[in-house]
Amino acid sequence: MSEQNLAGEIATQLRRDILRGKLPPDSPVKERDNAAELGVSRTPMREAIRILAQEGLLILRPSRSPIVARPTLKELSDQIAVMLVLEKLSAELACVNATDADFAELRAINQRISEVYDQADPLDLFEIDMAFHMAIAKASQNQSLQETHGAFLARLWRARFLAASQRRNRARVVGHHTDILDALEARDVTRVRTAIDQHLGQLVDDIRPIIAEENRQISLQKSALGRAAE
Repeated sequence: MSEQNLAGEIATQLRRDILRGKLPPDSPVKERDNAAELGVSRTPMREAIRILAQEGLLILRPSRSPIVARPTLKELSDQIAVMLVLEKLSAELACVNATDADFAELRAINQRISEVYDQADPLDLFEIDMAFHMAIAKASQNQSLQETHGAFLARLWRARFLAASQRRNRARVVGHHTDILDALEARDVTRVRTAIDQHLGQLVDDIRPIIAEENRQISLQKSALGRAAE
């Protein structure tokens, strides 16, 4: 396996560790220790860290270990606003440019979600869900839009996973995706924009209490460590 492919696999593992909470916000990601734990050299580990830093999941620090990012609610809200525009633009262009193969791919992903929803690991299910949104961007047939959408999706990966974990509802997810698909196949721009608003319009409200609770817990932990050091 090439070092580039290995770095991608390591980045995937670290990304999943961040989403599962094994690497919580503000925690350091030590290059040497993580490389030893995974049984790899430090070169692909360094590249994996760079990948996650580009995605916004890690923050690089001069002469210190990178840490897991803890974006503010304002930062997330700003990113979600842009993401919503990108999702709608992707769908609008897909209404014009999507092929039968694109629609078949979207139907297959939605069917897969429906089939595995009750048994799948939440993170595996989330990744299938995100594949649906990436497939819409792909169906726009606009490479620049697809790349920009992918970059924002990566930056919001953790926030969207947390929100999805709090709102596990098979009928809602599959139903919303079906509404989006039906509008796309009808090539109805107005309808697809409404369907995306219904699906993603509450994302900021969904993550607000999650971020508040997370910040509260981190503050309590830091206070406890401060008292222990006295």
